[in-house]
Amino acid sequence: MILQKIINQTKKDLQKRKNKEDFENFLKIKRKFRDVKKALKSTPENPYRIIAEVKKASPSKGVIRNDFNPIEIAKIYNETADAMSILTEPYFFQGSIEYLKKINEFSQIPLLRKDFIIDEFQIAQSYASGADFILLIAKALDVDHLQRLYNFAKNIGLEVLFEIHDEEDLNKALEIGAEIIGFNHRDLKTFEMHMDLSERLIPKLPQNCIVVAESGINNFETIKKLHQTKVDAFLIGEHFMKQKNIKKEVLKLKGLI
Repeated sequence: MILQKIINQTKKDLQKRKNKEDFENFLKIKRKFRDVKKALKSTPENPYRIIAEVKKASPSKGVIRNDFNPIEIAKIYNETADAMSILTEPYFFQGSIEYLKKINEFSQIPLLRKDFIIDEFQIAQSYASGADFILLIAKALDVDHLQRLYNFAKNIGLEVLFEIHDEEDLNKALEIGAEIIGFNHRDLKTFEMHMDLSERLIPKLPQNCIVVAESGINNFETIKKLHQTKVDAFLIGEHFMKQKNIKKEVLKLKGLI
């Protein structure tokens, strides 16, 4: 499975980084956080919250945007989206932690570090680089490991988007006490989309959860339909990366034009 390949590569890269960088120095930085929950929670005035993603490539599609300028794309998102996701995984998604650091210098909306987080080192690095929340993938680790990482992130001030793909993952999220849960419609083995995932599992969530829909979202009709199942926010990357006019498309999917 591609997830295991990425995690194996992440482990190799992590060991190199640990040899070069001091974990403790990351946490010495004084910083403020942008309000993630406020940005993601649907309201009558702003029902369709968009987490717009800076994403050059993916394992299934290869390079998505050839004229990829992460800073210019992020500036557009900063004016139009509710939060921003920055891919930092370098080998399979051609991302970089440097993108996050540079975007942090001007962003007024919360920043998600989108990567394959398996160690506290990465979380401390995310903190130091300007992330306001991180991604934890339920399929990637056992529940005890996930709980440890979740607690560490929360203790240093980061929020966590806890990504699930099925009911087994949902049980992990509930056990951990995840407050922001992402329903990824993409099957990690086949890459097929299961757009009914959130509709099937949202009724099992506590009332106070913030719900994020991920993958396969490329039109306003889908957003409206998912919102009716109590989805608050929509993480969209590939679709925006394919647009000539990104600003117009973000506003369109927010229902503003």
